Amino acid sequence: MPFPFEIAQDPVTFAVLAGVAFLAGFIDAIAGGGGLITVPALLTAGLPPHLVLGTNKLSATFGSAVASFTFFRRGLFDPRQWSAALVATAIGALLGAGMAHQVPARWLNQALPVIVFACGLYLLFNRAPDRTPDPARPLAKRRQWPQGLALGAYDGLVGPGTGAFWTVSTLLLYPIDLVRASGVARSMNFVSNAMALAVFIGTGHVAWLLGLSMGAALMLGAFLGARTAIGGGTRLIRPVFICVVLALTTRLSWQHWFGHA
Repeated sequence: MPFPFEIAQDPVTFAVLAGVAFLAGFIDAIAGGGGLITVPALLTAGLPPHLVLGTNKLSATFGSAVASFTFFRRGLFDPRQWSAALVATAIGALLGAGMAHQVPARWLNQALPVIVFACGLYLLFNRAPDRTPDPARPLAKRRQWPQGLALGAYDGLVGPGTGAFWTVSTLLLYPIDLVRASGVARSMNFVSNAMALAVFIGTGHVAWLLGLSMGAALMLGAFLGARTAIGGGTRLIRPVFICVVLALTTRLSWQHWFGHA
């Protein structure tokens, strides 16, 4: 068993982690930031850090798959319009995950709270357009390549705040509303999660039983969260997104500026 024996034998711990995963999936489907909840929970349960990252990617892949499919079914994400971003994100995530143990990321970790907080400020003080462009109108794919490569590599290498970066950068680069930007963020998160997960599987850093049980709970939470986000629209997504950004900023500042795990 690739994680502590006592966790495998403790149904209470499994149930608590499943509940945490459900909540994370619900919030992540609306505004991103699910890893802010699941990663500390896995660390508290006693998993070593390398297993935490791989197991979290396994469960997150399930949640982001359900959320992205829900947006797709509602016509709020068209893969044909985002084909370049999908490919670029996959490539970037593979490169980022491959470099995870080779590239020193101390400077990036300390910059993260500032970057994430800036995303929250943008959405707080800049209103996303209320109307969307013609669905048949092609989006500028030349912008999708650098966006996908950069954010895919970031998710594979570091991870926290990726959904926020996708949401805000999509609002900045394209004439798109917040609900559709959330659909793009969830879909690209799925691609980068899946690619990074493949690398973690290859290195043996996945606790399968725990990851699959949390993934099932994440799927349910993500399904309900995505439907809630679509139904509530910008009025719901905006405050939840800002709250997640503030929580993520606080967590990252505490961890990387003041040296607390």
